[in-house]
Amino acid sequence: MAHTRISMYMPPVIDPTQAAISYGCWALPKLNEELQSEDLLTRQKALMALCDLMHDPEYVYQAISIGCLESLKALLKDSDNLVRIKTTEVLYIMATHNVGRTGFLEHGIILALSLLLSDHQRECRENLHQAYKHLVQLPADADPALMTVVDSTVSLTLMGET
Repeated sequence: MAHTRISMYMPPVIDPTQAAISYGCWALPKLNEELQSEDLLTRQKALMALCDLMHDPEYVYQAISIGCLESLKALLKDSDNLVRIKTTEVLYIMATHNVGRTGFLEHGIILALSLLLSDHQRECRENLHQAYKHLVQLPADADPALMTVVDSTVSLTLMGET
């Protein structure tokens, strides 16, 4: 007969802010699906996990190809402060990679980010500033008019923050 055993050890620590990430090629599509969720906690968890994954340029490339930038652009208008802060953090991390900067150009992220220049959350504005700072390192074949817009936006951000 089987007997019930009660462990004397504490249960494993479960971090409520971490999303369960799928492995392999299913990780980013699942996170992109969770970014579009109506549940606030699900969106927050997905953004936390995405912040960790975006340090790898291969994941940035895959995220851009499956449409994460469009989901992130929509989250910039979210009413929750943490969602906006983490969204700008993900975009700032993506802007550190050349493929991310190119994706910003292709998907119109620069204009969407400019709507947060007057956001009341300091962390959101700091992440926005960091993203713009990295965007100045655009590819050499970028449109000169776009370079002027990025340079002037970064200058305005710098003047407003000091």
